[in-house]
Amino acid sequence: MKMKARILEVSDLVSGYTDLDILHGISMHIESGEIVSIIGPNGSGKSTLMKTIFGLLRPRGGTIVFKDRDITGVKPDRVVRFGMSYVPQEKEFFPSLTVLENLEMGAFIRDDDISESLERVYAIFPALKEKGQIRAGSLSGGEQRMVGIGRALMLSPDLLLLDEPSAGLAPVMRDMVFEKIAEVNRAGTSILIVEQNARRSLGISDRGYVLEMGRNRFEGRGLELLENEDVLRLYLGGCGSSPGTVAK
Repeated sequence: MKMKARILEVSDLVSGYTDLDILHGISMHIESGEIVSIIGPNGSGKSTLMKTIFGLLRPRGGTIVFKDRDITGVKPDRVVRFGMSYVPQEKEFFPSLTVLENLEMGAFIRDDDISESLERVYAIFPALKEKGQIRAGSLSGGEQRMVGIGRALMLSPDLLLLDEPSAGLAPVMRDMVFEKIAEVNRAGTSILIVEQNARRSLGISDRGYVLEMGRNRFEGRGLELLENEDVLRLYLGGCGSSPGTVAK
């Protein structure tokens, strides 16, 4: 069996804000083609990990290696050029610009023809093509989330970071977003997800990590974590309902 290439490796990462450490030696990795979820209670360091990987926070210890390149402490404008895109939990689009203008802004570092990338985004999110001339701020929450992900895909990243992609969405829109994430992955993009909706996120993931107080607590295959009694009891509220697995 052919081994997958490791696209991202985080080792003993220490990071935080001002004089407060939030991450205390986190280690994790992503193989090429995987979806990996980071879950855990509020304050466990999930978003801090994402921001540190992307260069928005400078680590105080440990290493981050992306596609065999040490990017520890490298700023986002360079990380993007190496093939990584990030969709934050906050507003990830320009409300006053049209959908098309937002997508074009996603390709800001490119000086070549972006039409092929635009068509790839439209193939995954047909609604964005239909609403190309509409201001992004007037769209529904789910459609706005599509714009944010579509913008990030305009650079054809090897790795896509998604911070709370289902936050604040109605159940139907949440389901759609997770289905689209799986579709993006099937098209060849590796994905790292930070998500409070742990059941749905783990349900589409190859593997997952559970953080607690800025440290690794559990790790394993996505569906195995959903069946782990400790994970169920501590983080998923007991047996609960089906994870709603989406085919990758």
